[in-house]
Amino acid sequence: SEVFSDTVNTGIYCLEPSVLDYMEPDKVYDWSGDIYPRMLKERKPLFGYQATGYWCDIGNLAQYRQAQADALSGRVQVEIPGQRQGRDLIWIGAGTEIAADVKIQEPAVIGANCRIKKGAVIEEFSVIGDNCIVGVEARVIGGTIFNGTYMGDGTRARACIVGENCILSRGTAVEEGAVVGDRAHLHQNSSVATRVKIWPDKIIEAGSVVTSTFVWGPMWSSSLFKDNRVVGLANVEITPEFGTKLATAFGAFLGAGKTVVISRDSHPASRMVKRAMIGGLMSAGIHVQDIRVAPKPVISYTLNRMGVAGGVHVHMDTEDPQSIAIAFFNAEGVPFGKPLQRKIENIFTREDFRRADYTDVGSLDYRSGTVEAYTEGLVDFVNRTQVVRRKFAIVADCAYGGASLVIPPVLGQLGCDLVTLNGFPDATKQEQARAERRAYTQAISTMVPTMGADLGIVLGPDGEELHLFDEKGVPIEDPRALAVFCLLAFMARQGATVAVPVTAPSVIEDMADHYGGKVLRTKSDYVSLMEAAVAGKETLAFAGDVEGHYIIPAFQPASDAIASLSWLLEMLSLQKATLSDLVARVPRFSVGHEAVPCPWDRKGEIMRLLTEQVQSEPAEFLDGIKVRLSDGWVLVKPDATEPSFHVHAQAESPEGAEKLIAGFRDRIQALCKNL
Repeated sequence: SEVFSDTVNTGIYCLEPSVLDYMEPDKVYDWSGDIYPRMLKERKPLFGYQATGYWCDIGNLAQYRQAQADALSGRVQVEIPGQRQGRDLIWIGAGTEIAADVKIQEPAVIGANCRIKKGAVIEEFSVIGDNCIVGVEARVIGGTIFNGTYMGDGTRARACIVGENCILSRGTAVEEGAVVGDRAHLHQNSSVATRVKIWPDKIIEAGSVVTSTFVWGPMWSSSLFKDNRVVGLANVEITPEFGTKLATAFGAFLGAGKTVVISRDSHPASRMVKRAMIGGLMSAGIHVQDIRVAPKPVISYTLNRMGVAGGVHVHMDTEDPQSIAIAFFNAEGVPFGKPLQRKIENIFTREDFRRADYTDVGSLDYRSGTVEAYTEGLVDFVNRTQVVRRKFAIVADCAYGGASLVIPPVLGQLGCDLVTLNGFPDATKQEQARAERRAYTQAISTMVPTMGADLGIVLGPDGEELHLFDEKGVPIEDPRALAVFCLLAFMARQGATVAVPVTAPSVIEDMADHYGGKVLRTKSDYVSLMEAAVAGKETLAFAGDVEGHYIIPAFQPASDAIASLSWLLEMLSLQKATLSDLVARVPRFSVGHEAVPCPWDRKGEIMRLLTEQVQSEPAEFLDGIKVRLSDGWVLVKPDATEPSFHVHAQAESPEGAEKLIAGFRDRIQALCKNL
């Protein structure tokens, strides 16, 4: 009802100096509300120029986006940066790489030096600035993405604005009308609701749903370590600058004058971060022994025998090949536990470290022969004569990892015939190998019986995980393989003790009772398992978990796929058995696992309520809540770094395990809903 014209006052005025006489000093005036009405009342001459062209007052975000849409659709003629793609209303900047199957709908702008990965979708009226990365199957749906922002795999930005140098981790979503300020970091699977504003430099924890504007809050995430490592996107979160600072904090934690061993995998990004960390360590007065490319078991073995203060291993993450993981070890070659992790975090966050005087800067030496020393030590450890006599034939997938440097000489000296897949270190190919894992698994299943091999194996890229196939090419599930290792330990030595986590199948106790052995239960994280191996080095026969991490404590207290394989070959030789024979001796069982989402701030209360619910049932509380039932057991434990619970179960059948999981999943979901 107040609209009288289709023209607008743009607020650009040319005034005679005498107009200023209408104003008193130090008093606020409005031109349209105060000055012009007085001039009109006095019949002063006022004129307006009706200009042609386009005008948009971008005083709010909706009008800002509308102005962009008008420019892209040609309603207003402006110079749009980038090369126009033929007759289409699509502009792409110099140096930008776009995967062949990316879908771009006009009109859209993609800036210079961007990388748009396979399966991504850029919908109409999207604007992407310079130096951005749009991940696999990510979607920009009419969003505006400013310079230097990283969008991870499966992210979504819908009709929103994302500022400069932001990080949208895998699976995050920013909804219509939302604004994410510069340098904000949205962790995995978090989301920002419609019209919510995230102010600059804020960090949104994984799995969070932000439904109101976030102005105040911490700049740093609550935890630096995840699963006993520091993990982040390569050259986005884990940068050379970050590596230098983290290494300096680690050096301050150890103390000047100490010595650290450092290694890496074969990826160029790992080399980059490792070199930055060497500089940080030396600046804190730490002496560095660089063993270059080596699998994790080799650095653990080296630390165990060198008598130095600790170690660092830099590698591409096995769960997310776009991320780098940095592992820290104590003098025994075992990752630091949570109390010491927190000390390193505190030093890092407070920047509470001093630089060494220039006369006390640490030294750097390149240490050679570590792989050879490990090989010699392992071959001497096992009963070589016994293994050589069996003449094992093995098919191995080395996953392009550092273990491929070690397994041929070890098995060669043990008299084994070895056929390898992906048998050289090349971390740049690990993402491809991971994507084609099913094909490689099928290849091993086919090759083992065809070649008459005794077993097949898949090694984790860093030499920690071992996955088994029997002589028929049948893959052995990791929990069942763990039971086989424990069975062999019980059979080999009367009264043997094994260490397994609370998630391991209870049939291990049944086998221990049969053979007169003992079972030591630990928490489910594998650092607890390694700490048990350190404490029981003289008495513990074996330790392992349900994910393919196996430890032979008498050799070294760290997860070691090649040492575990060598020990397995010795045990098979002594028992004159095949893997399928041993699998058949393990009592029948089935296990299952499911992650159940739960808000961060409700996990503690839900654990309390679940504890109250199971008071009348036989329960254990070593790590979470483990309830023993007539048809199996259920374990519920909160995730340490994600907003979720883990529900593990064992029953006689897969259906039984799923039924047990479903019962506790429903309990957790009901409690989340009612709190």
